[in-house]
Amino acid sequence: MRTVAFRRTRATAPGENKGEKENLSTPLMNSERLKDFRQAAYELLVLAKDATFELMDAVMTTRNASCLAEFSLSPLFNRQWSSVYEALQDCRPDRKKLMMLYIKQLQQQVPTTQHILVAIDHTAWARPDAQTLKDRTHEYQKGSIVEQGYSTIAWIPEAQGSWALPLLHERISSGSSPILQAASQLKLVCEQSVNQRISSLRSRIWQRKLGTGASRYSS
Repeated sequence: MRTVAFRRTRATAPGENKGEKENLSTPLMNSERLKDFRQAAYELLVLAKDATFELMDAVMTTRNASCLAEFSLSPLFNRQWSSVYEALQDCRPDRKKLMMLYIKQLQQQVPTTQHILVAIDHTAWARPDAQTLKDRTHEYQKGSIVEQGYSTIAWIPEAQGSWALPLLHERISSGSSPILQAASQLKLVCEQSVNQRISSLRSRIWQRKLGTGASRYSS
């Protein structure tokens, strides 16, 4: 790392390719950029920041976990297993500002004249036995289920491959619908992005046949 820093500041030697010299600074620049990004994300967690940030690192570096408490076994999580649950209960992340932080980072990789592709997906999480859980809804998805729905808008960075970078993930309340939530999320992304957007809505068969208004009602 010291060698990289030294070469980054020295003048180009005779016969040296300037592009090669600049490439030497990439590891150092990426390291500093990652530190700045992590610090900014940490500040936007608002409450229980330390425990939540350690939990995030544990989730990203743990290959398999059979239950939530297993993340406390990660060497990056320096707390008791109960802190996993407490972090999730106490944390109050600023979702909109986090989304703006993600978009800012992504746009440094994409020219402003280039289209970006965002995908929006509605996922139902079945909760038929959670009778005390507030704001459950009934939806038709291979049969009627009692659930809580979630809408996710994500940036698709590559034409090939199956990975995506989530920008915003929100629960769909009984007073809204998957389409309304998707439209709201897309509007937020458009307001913050300087790139041209191409959106992709993942429609389900029941949405096309029955309409979202007919397929959801509160419980």
